[in-house]
Amino acid sequence: MCGIIGIASEKLSDRKLAELTVEILRRLEYRGYDSVGMASMSEDRIEVRKAKGSVEEFVKKRSPSTMKGKVFLGHTRWATHGEPSDINAHPHTDCSGEIAVVHNGTILNFAELKNDLIQKGHEFKSETDTEVVAHLIEHYRKLGMDNFTAFKRAILSIEGDHAILVVIKGDPRIFFSKRNNPLKIGVADGMTLISSDSWSMFMVTNKIIPINDEEFGYISARERYIEKFSGERVDTNSRLYTEDTESLASSHEGYESFMHKEILESHLAVRETLRSMMRETEIVSKAIKSLSEARRIFVVGAGTSYHAGLMFALRLQKAGLTSIPVIASEHHYFRATEDDAVLVISQSGETMDSLIASKHYRANGARILSLTNTLGNSISHESDIALHTRAGPEVGVAATKTFTSQVAALLFLSSNLLGEDVEYLKEAEQTVTNSLQAMGYALEIGTQLCKKSNAYYLGRGLGVPMALEGALKIKEIAYIHAEAYPAGESKHGPIALVEKGFPVVFINLGEFVGELSNNIKEMSARGAETIVLSINNRLSDNKELKVWREVSVSVSDTRLAPLAMAPLIQAIAYYAAKCKGVNPDRPRNLAKTVTVQ
Repeated sequence: MCGIIGIASEKLSDRKLAELTVEILRRLEYRGYDSVGMASMSEDRIEVRKAKGSVEEFVKKRSPSTMKGKVFLGHTRWATHGEPSDINAHPHTDCSGEIAVVHNGTILNFAELKNDLIQKGHEFKSETDTEVVAHLIEHYRKLGMDNFTAFKRAILSIEGDHAILVVIKGDPRIFFSKRNNPLKIGVADGMTLISSDSWSMFMVTNKIIPINDEEFGYISARERYIEKFSGERVDTNSRLYTEDTESLASSHEGYESFMHKEILESHLAVRETLRSMMRETEIVSKAIKSLSEARRIFVVGAGTSYHAGLMFALRLQKAGLTSIPVIASEHHYFRATEDDAVLVISQSGETMDSLIASKHYRANGARILSLTNTLGNSISHESDIALHTRAGPEVGVAATKTFTSQVAALLFLSSNLLGEDVEYLKEAEQTVTNSLQAMGYALEIGTQLCKKSNAYYLGRGLGVPMALEGALKIKEIAYIHAEAYPAGESKHGPIALVEKGFPVVFINLGEFVGELSNNIKEMSARGAETIVLSINNRLSDNKELKVWREVSVSVSDTRLAPLAMAPLIQAIAYYAAKCKGVNPDRPRNLAKTVTVQ
């Protein structure tokens, strides 16, 4: 799970090119921040500088702006093989130092390849799987192959998912390969870039060429060549498109953090998502038709996307449809057939567990639909019907505006599928805006929860997936242990942990209010500090209930309740993190896009 960038330019000075590489690495740092490195190629040498730590630490330690060359590679790492260290940081080189490699992914057969290469006399410096690529290319070049042929032979020797960039001394090209992990080309005047995502390149260009799975090729300052693993050449011009996402999303723009900024952009993300859904009638109609004709609808996701999918599945189940929510990594125990439809939900479109699940179900004959927030991603490519939210780039590791826009898109899809009038969604943007106006209450609650070590999030009906999402957010951002349950299940074990001052957050979307009130009484009787997040109904108006704090957001239609709840639970987690003095944009041990199993 890493960010990679390659740039070939004939116009920029060496210093400008080095500085541009650093800036793009800053934008890619959400993909990993264990270590950072760069390689530059001048006429007579390849230079590598790298270091453990953040981009800023790398800049201070290694002064990359003094590197020379017209071709640069960059890498920001989230460790999978070998602990974070200067040596294990990318780029990696061969024995001669004439080949440099950056890589995102996992090489499954690296131990076998490494042992074989060691027997052939190669010396390895790192613990990583990536280094075998450099030595494989070196090996094939020694056998007399030209650079591109040696690169292709090396790629075809490795197993596993990857995005790889390579430079070879004296060759003005950057060689690349992609299997399941993200990689896109950016086209500019006198310059070509290749990166893990398109928005990292937007300061230079928004002209993008997506690379599909099992394709390799090369770029230079003015050339772009793509070839399928099977040998078929690709017309790159036919893929060229202009991305319309604003590059301004790559800065704080005066906000406290990316997460804070992105929560406050949620209403815009919802507006643009629904506008797009309502405008793209042909593809939406195909999606609705496919879902309506299915015997069963599997809804696949991981983490936050699973919670959005669970909400969608529950809506369908309540209406009598057979809808099965599936945690992506557990897809093996759910068998789909050609009579079924599978909706795969992923913010990035590159989540490895979800990608593997989609391929598995597709191989069994099921029709694959997807909902992602990026164009030209791997899951979309694997789908029969690819739908997109329009939340824009999200830099904070925790999903905020992307989750809220997923909820909006899934409300739209489910209402269409169930034959409901979607007029109520015209109030979606205002609903989210109303929720954002409750940030003061979120600050108070988050500051209170900041003092706690444990918490419960409880809900009923559609409140259950929102409770799951609330507990996930405060765990990943504020490092507070939180568990979520259907409120009725709290009596069957969890209540044993409740004592005086134990915080219990109730999600009240207006369903089963009487039962939820009883659960509040049960927790209060054990000394719990009860917090209620309500839509329309204020439970604390009942004087029999002991409630420490209640926040209520008004909605014009109860179906909008999840949209009103999403920013509130996100903001509570954000303010808890801020209270604890931790960085909400970069929670420990996590990365934005999970591209490993």
